[in-house]
Amino acid sequence: MFSSLFSTTPPVDPKAPNLFPVSESLDLLGELEAKDLEWTCAGGFATETQIFYQFLQDGTMLMCQVIHSSIGLWYPTIQFTCKIYNPTTKETTWRSINVTNFTTAPTGFDKRSSKADQYSITHKPSSDVSYPEMYTIRANLSDDLQISLDVSRPSVVPGFKIGKGPKGGYSYFGSDQQKPDGYVVHRFWPRTKVSGHIIHNGHAIVAEGHGMLVHAIQGMRPNLIASRWNFAHFQSDAYDGVSAIQMEFTTLDTHGRHGPGSGGVAVNVGSLVLGGKLAVVTAETRWPGEEQPVKAVMSRAHHLNPVHDPDTSYMQPTAVEFRWAGPSLLQGVDGSVDASVHLDVGSPSSPKGLIEKVDVLAEIPYVIKTVVNYVAGTKPYIYQWQDNVKLVVRGPDEIIPGLSKGLDVEGVLYVEASFIS
Repeated sequence: MFSSLFSTTPPVDPKAPNLFPVSESLDLLGELEAKDLEWTCAGGFATETQIFYQFLQDGTMLMCQVIHSSIGLWYPTIQFTCKIYNPTTKETTWRSINVTNFTTAPTGFDKRSSKADQYSITHKPSSDVSYPEMYTIRANLSDDLQISLDVSRPSVVPGFKIGKGPKGGYSYFGSDQQKPDGYVVHRFWPRTKVSGHIIHNGHAIVAEGHGMLVHAIQGMRPNLIASRWNFAHFQSDAYDGVSAIQMEFTTLDTHGRHGPGSGGVAVNVGSLVLGGKLAVVTAETRWPGEEQPVKAVMSRAHHLNPVHDPDTSYMQPTAVEFRWAGPSLLQGVDGSVDASVHLDVGSPSSPKGLIEKVDVLAEIPYVIKTVVNYVAGTKPYIYQWQDNVKLVVRGPDEIIPGLSKGLDVEGVLYVEASFIS
């Protein structure tokens, strides 16, 4: 632990790479093993999260997240956060609580499960062969908000990471991959089924719908890992189930192909579920100063026509686009798939689909603020948008009849654009 905190040993060659992105992996699909979703609760400076994003049948977005934050020698801080957004009423419900008596592998369960006084999230097999595993979420977040959910994974949609084996999913920071200064790792369930209910202000809300799960770890101070993050989450019940997800981070100038000063590298991973099956996994690296030609595998997020936002001091996009392309993963189906989605988010003075601009420093625990040194005058913000959109998809007809001519899949898209520095 101490070596990662205090090591100042420079690489032998100052121009040697000090970033090894997962998006350079030769293997795209690494199916998840049980250990991949276990809590590590790493020491040093590490932030580990388990996030369930779900869309209910009326378009309501439900997010439940557990955050385990280690701050050097201090005792870890564990939070449970929940956001519920109703796009019809525009009502947002938000809870963030520091939990007590947190433990992983509670009695009868393995380390994929955790519990505290205020909640339990337990992983277990299911008796339904169509949905072989599930998480049960039980949370008492306040006097007026309780949650009871079952989140299940379809058998034909395996969980995935980029790259195979225990090192699959990892991007490494530092000149030595065997002794990295830090790392980022993501593991996904790209489509889930949710059932249960929410008790809010004494009223029961039926929670039925679909979504995704991501288990992620930032094994370094978050302000040293990335200057930007982009996240897209699209779900549709059309064509037996369609999902498109994407996660991208952009490094600071400190980490890149040629050491310090060569950063600004975008590392992007994603997937497409089509016809209810995991059809494509994507990963791509955007190196600064290099063109991104059209190629067989693409995983790209674009901010369009950015304008200055006086609320945050950042250049906010007025539209965002995401693109996926890759070879079919489906047995007996040759060919490639291409998909894209466009979301108009408006301007700061006339927003569209804006849920919230989250002031990150206002939400994180005080002890974390004291050690995450942001440049004076800058604050990290997360823009959150949601709207009904069309995912434009083209691919082999064996996946979905008519796909070779292109299909417009109507669904719901949730987007986060994070500005860290």
